[in-house]
Amino acid sequence: MTTIKQALTDAADTFVHSDSPEIDSHVLLCHVLQCQLSYIHTWPEKALTSQQLSNFKKLTDLRKKGVPIAHLIQQRGFWTLDLKVTKDTLIPRPDSEVLVMQALAKMTKGMLVADLGTGTGAIALSLASDSPESIFFACDYSAEALKIAQYNAKSNQINNVLFWQGNWLAAIKASSLDMIVSNPPYIEQDDPHLKQGDVAFEPIQALASGIDGLDDIRKIIAQAQTTLKPMGWLLIEHGYTQAESVKLLFQQAGFAQVECYQDFGENDRVTAGQLAV
Repeated sequence: MTTIKQALTDAADTFVHSDSPEIDSHVLLCHVLQCQLSYIHTWPEKALTSQQLSNFKKLTDLRKKGVPIAHLIQQRGFWTLDLKVTKDTLIPRPDSEVLVMQALAKMTKGMLVADLGTGTGAIALSLASDSPESIFFACDYSAEALKIAQYNAKSNQINNVLFWQGNWLAAIKASSLDMIVSNPPYIEQDDPHLKQGDVAFEPIQALASGIDGLDDIRKIIAQAQTTLKPMGWLLIEHGYTQAESVKLLFQQAGFAQVECYQDFGENDRVTAGQLAV
């Protein structure tokens, strides 16, 4: 007989490469038991069935190989939403909430906003849930990612987001958008971190962008020059060492009030600018 407490202890002891082995084991067992965290704390001596133990072991074996928790349970919380996550999308990270916060601070009613590289839809859906009077376009090059984003919109009952498959802003009419937000690929193509941790299991096309990591950011800024209305806002998430380079790209493209915002770890993370008249 294996109890909840014993199963958790045994699993955590094997997660030697995890930064949070106890949390990992608790999340996976809650997923198997379809319960809240309070349940396993309340009933630590409750015995698991053979099927429950088998299902738990399958997940813990995959976790030991490095498979991300979000992929194993196919879910991640972001902003106020619960989002489905698969291998076809990036895993939403808390630092991206800074992009949502700064976009909301600059929004007014009735805006037309595009989210580029939407993935799970995390950014577009978070903005849309807090701004029901505005309309949002969620774009991604991956058809599979868009299916996940559409699922997340439906499951969270968000109806003011339109989805389209495309290459950044190539299909958008000139001077039609009030705001553009994006968490694009921004990692250098030879960065060794691409083969480490959760990132190693995520789609490479959503992560790497040329020798300096700025290829896609350059494309987005160039396209934003023509697709934004005068005084429209562009907000881009980037790497913590790229702030000065991104700021210069914004300024060279005619953006004013260019400012960088830090993430929760006090790293430069989001640059915003307003298209000059």
